[in-house]
Amino acid sequence: MTDQEINRAIQYVAASTSYDRETVASILKTGFGELEALATSTRRTFERGALMEYVCRWTMQRTGQPEPLVREILGGAGRWLDQMCDMVLGETPKEA
Repeated sequence: MTDQEINRAIQYVAASTSYDRETVASILKTGFGELEALATSTRRTFERGALMEYVCRWTMQRTGQPEPLVREILGGAGRWLDQMCDMVLGETPKEA
């Protein structure tokens, strides 16, 4: 996912919710970053629900934000998260 795509997701979610851009950016960058790391580093197969639960928990732990806020923000970025999930679920790690 490019920086431009991440910024679009941040703008969309910040405009769609009452949360400030900084909070939205922190949560989305953390969640997207972990999904990207999984896509490039693991051969394990995940179910989408389990993957999203993991990313939600990871993001809560990393950002210190409460679960309802994290779930709402990640949920607001649903189409971008779906793209990242597809990448994780369908891509194998890149060889170094």
